[in-house]
Amino acid sequence: MAKVLKIHPDNPHDRAIEQVVEALKNGAVIIYPTDTVYGLGCDIFNQQAMEKLARLKGLKLDKSQFSIVCNDLSHLSTFTRPIDNTTFRLLKRALPGPFTFILNANNSLPSYYKSRETVGIRVPDHKVPHEIVKMLESPIASTSLVADEEDKEYYTDPELIARKYDKLVDIIIDSGRGGLEPSSIIDISKGEGAYDVLREGKGNIEDYS
Repeated sequence: MAKVLKIHPDNPHDRAIEQVVEALKNGAVIIYPTDTVYGLGCDIFNQQAMEKLARLKGLKLDKSQFSIVCNDLSHLSTFTRPIDNTTFRLLKRALPGPFTFILNANNSLPSYYKSRETVGIRVPDHKVPHEIVKMLESPIASTSLVADEEDKEYYTDPELIARKYDKLVDIIIDSGRGGLEPSSIIDISKGEGAYDVLREGKGNIEDYS
């Protein structure tokens, strides 16, 4: 059975965050809040957890497109190729916020990411994932809990989420009702401030460009 942890969205208690981080280090898959919809996540460096995350989405790990959730832009140089100043300024203006930015990947990603030329970077404007990643000292691999064709309203309610995922994940974080709109996916891999909107979601990139 999944452990349900109530964590305040604006003032998360350190002990609760510690429980989540310890579980992630031991290979847990969690459901957690973001500034958009609830997400599924795990430690990006734990292959067993990554495989479980892929199965939950009905995917093979080598075919998955999980984004990387960071608490700031400090992880960019770890996982992506160098970016130009114009692109960096766009990221600084838009993050933290409801965007997933597609950037060119480097060779430092775990082996099961090696075939990818690009990677999605996410910095949610939400204290809970921010504190989790900060304490974990590593990004988490993430994907939206809800699929585009499903009833999104169902997945805004942590109690309903817990009923469905009780035996499928290890921890469910209840931080109140989630949102309905996923992050906007913006491809900025071409550099020099150029971007393509791959999915329109909560964020409007034109407000920051």
